[in-house]
Amino acid sequence: MSYGRRKIFTDASEITAENVVKEVNEAFLVHSANRNEIADLYRYYRNKTAIENKTKEVRENINFKIGEARCLEVTNFYKGYIFGEPIQYIRREKTQSTAPDDTIAADINALNSFMSDANKAACDSKLGKWILVGGTGYKMALPNKAWEKDGDEPPFNVYAPDPRRTFVVYSSDVDESPMMNVTYAKRKNGEIIFTVYTPTSVYTYKQGHSNPLAEPNPLGMLPIVEYPAADLLGVFEPVVPLVDALNALQSNRLDDVAQYINSFLAILGAQVDEETYKRLEEWKMLCLPEGTDAKYLSSPMSQADVQTLKDDLYQAILTICGVPNRNGGSSTSDTGQAVELRDGWSSAETRAKDIETAFKASEKEHLKVILRIMRDTVGTNLKLSDIDPHFTRRNYENIATKSQVLIAMLNN
Repeated sequence: MSYGRRKIFTDASEITAENVVKEVNEAFLVHSANRNEIADLYRYYRNKTAIENKTKEVRENINFKIGEARCLEVTNFYKGYIFGEPIQYIRREKTQSTAPDDTIAADINALNSFMSDANKAACDSKLGKWILVGGTGYKMALPNKAWEKDGDEPPFNVYAPDPRRTFVVYSSDVDESPMMNVTYAKRKNGEIIFTVYTPTSVYTYKQGHSNPLAEPNPLGMLPIVEYPAADLLGVFEPVVPLVDALNALQSNRLDDVAQYINSFLAILGAQVDEETYKRLEEWKMLCLPEGTDAKYLSSPMSQADVQTLKDDLYQAILTICGVPNRNGGSSTSDTGQAVELRDGWSSAETRAKDIETAFKASEKEHLKVILRIMRDTVGTNLKLSDIDPHFTRRNYENIATKSQVLIAMLNN
């Protein structure tokens, strides 16, 4: 069982052509451990769980392997709840910008338009999936070469690279500033091609080679930004043992039902020959000598007790992950806020805000790259202090109460 991803550090004060291969090789060892854990969690997300390895020593032919896809349920809830609506950029109030208000507004509208053309919403959805599943994700921005040829294209492209083949290396100093971005691709012939970004250069080389090809970095900054979750932990990672227990319980439950239906018939005090057995199959009845008995050998589990245990495991999964339950409790005195507290929506909202806070911190670093590309291409007066990433989720939450409060305040 894993306990969150590891942040990758280096003691080097600068990444150069002389030490880049050595530093990448050292960082790759930590990344490999992270990659394997992310791959395991991704398999659970796709409902490929430990129950598939279930074996039985008795009656091996009855062996159900049921995965209830609870990891998929938890991930899809938060993915839709947080990243279901596109993330917009709005103007931050009381900025120190010297540009006119209408210019800032026009530039922010242009930024949102470019992001829409670059399919940022789909990119954020993919990024959100990796953050929720693996505990970390990455977003990359590069100049769009097609923009110079076609004015309808956005000046940049945004990507959400797979965290199983992408990582960021940070300085071991107190500021933990990012030192290099590393991404790699595996060719059909088995070769692994590394691409390493530093603020000054882009290095490319094959695994096992020590002479990288170096080119200047036109951005002058790192194009890949890491989006870590809290404690670099996947949203369902703490409940993986409970998911395994739930799957095992449900699988054994179905085994019990099948074994009860296919129980062995025991005949006490007599023997059944082949002819009698054939008549039993045909007539569905059995005539036995006086003093003998026949009964099925079965000891079924109490389905009520099993259901109680299953409900307890499922409720524990939802509680730990902060997912609202579906108890369907009702009361004539229920209010909207009471329902949110009782059914777990307040816990889900708290967890969502925590994810949003971490996401916004990384999004600002990503915006620095975007603004740099825009200054070099279309030109813009925007500064980072002018922009605030805004989640449009739940704009109309408690709208009736808010409207009544606003009317009361205006009347006074």
